Amino acid sequence: MEENKKPVPQADFDWEAYENGGLETSKSKEDLVAKYDETLNAIKENEVVEGTVISINKREVVVNVGYKSDGIVPMSEFRYDPDLKVGDKVEVFIKSQEDKKGQLLLSHKDARAARSWDRVNEAFENDEIIKGYVKCRTKGGMIVDIFGYEAFLPGSQIDVKPIRDYDIFVGKTMEFKIVKINQEYRNVVVSHKALIEAELDLQKKEIISHLEKGQVLEGTVKNITNYGVFIDLGGVDGLIHITDLSWGRVTHPEEIVHIDDKINVVILDFDNEKKRIALGLKQLTPHPWEALDPNIKEGDKIKGKVVVMTDYGAFVEVAPGVEGLIHVSEMSWSSHTHSAQDFLKVGDEVEAVILNLNREERKMSLGLKQMQPDPWLNVEEKYAVGSRHMAKVRTFTNFGIFVELEEGVEGLIHISDLSWTKKIKHPGEFTQIGAEIEVVVLKIEAAERRLSLGHKQLEANPWEALEAQYAVGTTHEGKIREVSDKGAVVELAEGVEGFCTSKQLVKEDGEMPKAGDTLEFRITEFNKDTKRISLSHLRTYKEPEVKEERKRAPRKEEAAAQTTLEKTTLGDLDALAALKEQLTSEK
Repeated sequence: MEENKKPVPQADFDWEAYENGGLETSKSKEDLVAKYDETLNAIKENEVVEGTVISINKREVVVNVGYKSDGIVPMSEFRYDPDLKVGDKVEVFIKSQEDKKGQLLLSHKDARAARSWDRVNEAFENDEIIKGYVKCRTKGGMIVDIFGYEAFLPGSQIDVKPIRDYDIFVGKTMEFKIVKINQEYRNVVVSHKALIEAELDLQKKEIISHLEKGQVLEGTVKNITNYGVFIDLGGVDGLIHITDLSWGRVTHPEEIVHIDDKINVVILDFDNEKKRIALGLKQLTPHPWEALDPNIKEGDKIKGKVVVMTDYGAFVEVAPGVEGLIHVSEMSWSSHTHSAQDFLKVGDEVEAVILNLNREERKMSLGLKQMQPDPWLNVEEKYAVGSRHMAKVRTFTNFGIFVELEEGVEGLIHISDLSWTKKIKHPGEFTQIGAEIEVVVLKIEAAERRLSLGHKQLEANPWEALEAQYAVGTTHEGKIREVSDKGAVVELAEGVEGFCTSKQLVKEDGEMPKAGDTLEFRITEFNKDTKRISLSHLRTYKEPEVKEERKRAPRKEEAAAQTTLEKTTLGDLDALAALKEQLTSEK
């Protein structure tokens, strides 16, 4: 065979000349050196060339770039590529053709940096899948080295499922796609999730094509939000809305499931186009209304827990998924307006009476006040006409005061029944909300749940005694309480009030008094039936002068009458004298 042939010496070789050192060849030594140099690459410092990895150890990588000596690159510059092996082609930057040891100095890092921006843009335009080295964590994500350039990997783009520990990715080499570049600021955003999603899209199409409504599948709780739970069905996600977690009320999904729980779910609906899958958990169990005790009926007492409060009532869960409403009007016998929060709060355990039960519509009305006897059943015995009681002022109206004798029993004090003597325009002048007031029961209308009450009836009617004290023509001191265009309300002794018209209110100096002034007043009218006292300040200083004038200058009618009287008297005297003389002469 050819490879077994033995070498044969050249027949005309001059051994003598070779031994004497005088062998002459067709090419000089210089020619040989020149020829050798032509076989080497012409490299220059500060340029990027391609080389071949010829050996690797823990500290360095030896690269052959076709130069007379091989170059050394630190192994740390290749940490982004753990799969590097002998024979791989790599780009290096010529830092120096010879160092002090005559070694060729290379840098892979500088070579990547020199071409990184162009390479980044090229990968973005071609939608390439590239390798990157995760350098460290940063706010909201990670810093990734791609082609020697630092790019940002948002936390939401690491994986399709939420990542709770970013540190496990630091130091790893992963595949990415460049999803965004800001040319002005040279910012680069990469995504690993995009690669996974592309693969999952194919899986989703395959899985969704085999789905059917009503199908029961096993899944893993992947994420929990305020509005529902995302379930991993093995390559495709479905959502259980919070209302489909349980037949009962759920404040937050974490009350029912937890991350990584494996649960069975039923497919309620799905959308092939949008790849949305609606799942249900509660649908795997019968509706609680169907399991409700068939013997429960209206009028029965039932226990439950308050789960929701509103202004108009409270929802009570009497069984898992079965709720009844206690309307605010059924919480107390009181007719006074209340808010449901005045009686109950979420979490309260209550016992109530079933007022209405509709199994077909799945509705239940409950009553709380029915747990106590109706206070109006014996109101005529407890609050007999004429009896006295203490009551609490609840509300004001223009015509009176509503007071509460006990919870559920309220009555009205008409404004005219507040005081015998004071004229009250509004109940707020007499008392205040929440105050205690003593009352007398005047009238009971139990069927209509009405009580007529009085306050002034606690005392005898003072107008009988006042008639003599405030006789017409008497003068009394009074304090002006208020003044209006028509006149003034005057407060006399013992809380009695009278009214003085503006004309009769003028003071002796011609001025008008004001509220708070104390003056003398003459009683001009007293009517105990209408409880009216009319006053005059004018007559306290002007009426005596009028009488003196009458004495000094009688009116024409009085003068005429006086003259007639005088004439009649004189004539009568003359007649009597003549009669006397006649009788004397006859004797």
